Amino acid sequence: MKRFQNVFHLGIKELRGLRHDTVMLLLVIYAFSFGVYGPAKGTGSELTNASIAIVDEDRSQLAERIGNAFFPPAFQPPRLISIYEIDPQMDDGRSSFVLDIPQNFERDLMRGRRPSLQVNIDATAMQQAGIGAGYIQNIVSNELTEFIRKGRAQPLPAARLAVRVKFNQNLVSSWFISVMQIINNVTMLAVILAGGALVRERERGTIDHLLTMPLHPTEIMTSKVWANSLVIVIATALSLWFVVRTLLQVPIAGSIPLFLLGTAVYLFSATSLGILLGTVARSMPQLCRPRCRCSCKSFPRRTTSISRRQFSTVAQASTLSGAASQSSPRSAPSSLAWLFFASAEPWQ
Repeated sequence: MKRFQNVFHLGIKELRGLRHDTVMLLLVIYAFSFGVYGPAKGTGSELTNASIAIVDEDRSQLAERIGNAFFPPAFQPPRLISIYEIDPQMDDGRSSFVLDIPQNFERDLMRGRRPSLQVNIDATAMQQAGIGAGYIQNIVSNELTEFIRKGRAQPLPAARLAVRVKFNQNLVSSWFISVMQIINNVTMLAVILAGGALVRERERGTIDHLLTMPLHPTEIMTSKVWANSLVIVIATALSLWFVVRTLLQVPIAGSIPLFLLGTAVYLFSATSLGILLGTVARSMPQLCRPRCRCSCKSFPRRTTSISRRQFSTVAQASTLSGAASQSSPRSAPSSLAWLFFASAEPWQ
């Protein structure tokens, strides 16, 4: 009973020390607010509000149809420009994409020829350029196919492919990125808070005073684990409710208490890793330098090499992300979500 009291009071001491550490508090607030909202909104795989201009040298019905196919939210309303305005538009950044429809394009297409369309892309925004090129190619291909089929009898296909997307019908990347970003920040803060507390006590000489007291080292370490884990679990719950569900409007169909309970279990190993690094590191920069990049949070573990798959089994962030994918947004049974903590078999 005496040991539990020691762990409790030492944990209260950790919480009081964190309350007076303004930098750490600001880091926790940033990581679970702007650190989640920013990547979810800024690093998505969808094209949003891209500026596009069209050079219509054909002035045909097909050219007008292609121009009308670009509409929000993927593209801004297209602007008609002349061929001499292409370079000024691209140089000034007024247009990210310029589609040039050549003369006699519709006539050559109807005669069975293979005319070409020119797409000028501003590649200074590399991710938007790659995604936008695919969007434009699909839109133009669909319009050309529909135009050629118009008025012609087409044989029915032997089979029809019906695509149904589950759990994320509109393929919104922020639904995935927001939850994964929370897991990234949970791992980062677990190492920094627990290891930073140990490094800070060593720098101030407080750890020497604690070791001279009638306290077991296990009690000192356990107090750091539960205190810092409590802060991160509370910050995770607030981030899920106010940032993910309210601001990003991500539907959470699963159980939030189950996810938080799994996070608490995961934090036991993550904060223990932070304490281990804190015993080796002599300063905060040395503590923050190691980064684990083999946790397989962004892709299935079965698609990686055998060596990386075995290493990611030790990195328990992949286990937490697997449980998160089961509890939100799939709303899977609790027993299935807990399989990810009990065994690595579902990720094989």
